[in-house]
Amino acid sequence: MRQTLGIDVAKAKLDVALLLPTGKFRSKIVQNSTEGLSTLLKWLEKYDASPELHVCMEATGIYWEVAAEYLSEAGYLVSVVNPAQIKAYGTARLVRTKTDKVDARLIAEFCSTHHPEPWQEPSPAIKELRALVARREALIKMRTQECNRLAVSRTTVQADIEAHLDYLEQAITEIDAKIRKRIDDDPELKNQGSLLASIPGLGDKTIPILLAYYGGPLRFTKAKQAAAFAGLDPRQHESGSSVRGKPRLSKVGHTFLRKALYMPAMVATTRTAWGRAFKERLDAAGKPPMLILGAMMRKLIHVAYGVLKSGRAFDPGLHSTCNR
Repeated sequence: MRQTLGIDVAKAKLDVALLLPTGKFRSKIVQNSTEGLSTLLKWLEKYDASPELHVCMEATGIYWEVAAEYLSEAGYLVSVVNPAQIKAYGTARLVRTKTDKVDARLIAEFCSTHHPEPWQEPSPAIKELRALVARREALIKMRTQECNRLAVSRTTVQADIEAHLDYLEQAITEIDAKIRKRIDDDPELKNQGSLLASIPGLGDKTIPILLAYYGGPLRFTKAKQAAAFAGLDPRQHESGSSVRGKPRLSKVGHTFLRKALYMPAMVATTRTAWGRAFKERLDAAGKPPMLILGAMMRKLIHVAYGVLKSGRAFDPGLHSTCNR
């Protein structure tokens, strides 16, 4: 039995559970910092943790990144899994108690049972690009909030809100320039950006987001996996002869990617020849508008990952029939 280490990640601390070959657990709490992780490594030595130790944690916001990078560089096999997997595993195990300690043990057991795939550390360029696109998204949200406040604010605070809006506009312009520079400074990302730009419907705001999560060395072997990563894979709900639920997007994936693809899907289905043909085919089959839009979002991921994997620009002839 291979030793596994489950980590329940929080902003300030890490609850860890070491599953020993005997089936017993050893638990500890350390700070979510390089100092805390150094303490963790010394603690693992105390229990003669094997170099083949498999470490597993949930993808909780960005709080897991420091731990994953540190332990990966220390030579351990690290897996980062979707929290929904751990929740489903706990439900299947009939776990009735939820504490950080229990969650860490549950993650360790999941790792020991299911052997999740190793996490691949992104390149420095991808890390920087992800940080930039996430910051841009935060600035856009702040701008929207301030615009909404301005519409209902009293005169005494309007000047302050307008000044903040001017600052946000400038900050967004500056971060857009940083994003373009980050892509242009990396030959691989620049080439991949050019490939994505060949797809009608994808624009300057969406391409950096796709590059941030699909660019660089390709993570998936199939486009279906790339779509599932964004939660754009279809979910069926059928049982027996009476239950026939409507197919829906699973939404078990990256919310940011789904949000980023909504407007490109709208543009593709209304302003591009291949997108209109795709929409008309599904329309003729009686599909509702929102289903068609979700199908186009998934189609965009399939096409985008296809051009990245093949290294060839978008070819309208390959999509004349607009197969899903």
